[in-house]
Amino acid sequence: MPVFEYIAISDTTEKSTKGTLSANDKAAAVEALKKQHLRAVSVTPAKKKSSGLSFLQSKKVKSDDLVIFTRQLSAMIGAGVPLLRALSSLEQHAESPALKAILVDIIDSVQGGSGFGDALAKHPDTFSDIYVNMVRAGEAAGILDDILKRLAIQQEKSATIRKKVKSAMTYPMVLLVITVLAFFGLMLFVIPQIGDILKGLGGEDAELPVLTQFMLALSGFIISFWYIIIPVFIAGVIGFLRYIKTPTGRKIFHQFILKVPAVGPIIRKVVVARFARTFSALIGAGVSIIESMTITAHALGNTVYEQAMLDAVDRVKNGEQLSHVIDQNPLYPSIVAQMLSVGEETGQTETVLVKVADFYDEEVDTAIGSVSSIIEPVMIVLMGGMVGLIAASVMGPIAGLAQNIQG
Repeated sequence: MPVFEYIAISDTTEKSTKGTLSANDKAAAVEALKKQHLRAVSVTPAKKKSSGLSFLQSKKVKSDDLVIFTRQLSAMIGAGVPLLRALSSLEQHAESPALKAILVDIIDSVQGGSGFGDALAKHPDTFSDIYVNMVRAGEAAGILDDILKRLAIQQEKSATIRKKVKSAMTYPMVLLVITVLAFFGLMLFVIPQIGDILKGLGGEDAELPVLTQFMLALSGFIISFWYIIIPVFIAGVIGFLRYIKTPTGRKIFHQFILKVPAVGPIIRKVVVARFARTFSALIGAGVSIIESMTITAHALGNTVYEQAMLDAVDRVKNGEQLSHVIDQNPLYPSIVAQMLSVGEETGQTETVLVKVADFYDEEVDTAIGSVSSIIEPVMIVLMGGMVGLIAASVMGPIAGLAQNIQG
């Protein structure tokens, strides 16, 4: 659909404003401005901007940009700005090209008569089911500004947890990559030279320790077949990453990671915090408990917890209390069921679950700090062990040769 640039005057403030909008033709653009209480001064087809670096621009909207958009839209709606005008203003000033393009399409859909929630649903990669359903509930109840505030807070909390987990995993992953590269470097370049030196000192028939023979044989194998080993290694890593994205692989990987010492407990706390915050936000927005549970299940990020929540949906449909169902599930700590029970009795489930989410957010911070302090020495010991193994394979034959010379 064509995009038009406009300059218009507000009927209420008599101030000039400019921006862009999508319309079938110029007349439709002028009519769309009238609906926003704007008198068109100039409406012209927008010039297409091209850049040689456009292929470097990401088509995905960053979480920080989405949070800022949500907060700004909430403030404008709360101040009484019409939805279309608020969206047009945010589209005009959006710094993210990806968000700008999405807002153009959303404005077009809303102008065509679609609900705001339905317009957002056309972009599932940017606006999750949680986001869309909360907006729909806010539209129906007439509290869209309040719902958008809740969404912004929830997104900020989720983004903070993701950043902390990624930050904790970055250092050990870097050390692991360095260790692998160092291993191949030593095997390809250092060990062969050491082998030549040892053979030069002791002769071709010199009897070397078993460890040294093993290291030399391993180095020789890698040198002889590096063009097979390295591609196979890379293909194995890529294959593994693709496998864990399949339904079966994802399920097996998620089951495994929950059992890994130190890592498993952190994942559990992250998922519980996500459950409490997401479910409370949906309930607070007026979404039904069954729909809230279903949407929350798909937002947990772990297939084990997701399936458990979907099973709980069937039990709640049959009349069981959610707190009772959660209490019987070993995946959730007992405090979650107890707090849910209190919320159900007092009618303050939303407030209670927010406190649970805050508690587990703090628990995640503490757990990540503890694991980070443990991972560093473990990785250093691993790298030191590899270097020590190579040193031992070298020092053994040298010590033997020294004894033979003294003898």
